[in-house]
Amino acid sequence: MAGISGFDAVVKVNTGTPASPVYTTVAGQRGATLNMSISTIDITSKDSDGWEEALLNLKSWSIEFDALVVESNAAYQTLRDIFLSANPSAVLVQLVTADGTTYSGSALLTEFPHNLPYDDAETYKVTLKGTGPLTKS
Repeated sequence: MAGISGFDAVVKVNTGTPASPVYTTVAGQRGATLNMSISTIDITSKDSDGWEEALLNLKSWSIEFDALVVESNAAYQTLRDIFLSANPSAVLVQLVTADGTTYSGSALLTEFPHNLPYDDAETYKVTLKGTGPLTKS
């Protein structure tokens, strides 16, 4: 059984409009993480014989990635402008894996730190917290 390389997975950000999306690849991207989870509801009672019991509840997802700063990249510009906006909005995002699987959704930009070392390239990290469903195609 062969593995799939993460090297070819890319994050894309909508640089168009919500009605007419244009997904632009984040230039200089290095790593990315797609987090998917389901919360639980504790239903443990005295009748549980000393074992915790739970029910599945709400699903959530997020995408985290880091990249080199490429000022001319439309995806970087969109993320920066959304973060600096007086009224930040959600961003449409895609994560496309090496085998062509595409995960898509609307997300809130919750973290946007920049690393500015004196002896290396400027980089940034992004945390996108999903708002609504994550779809797979």
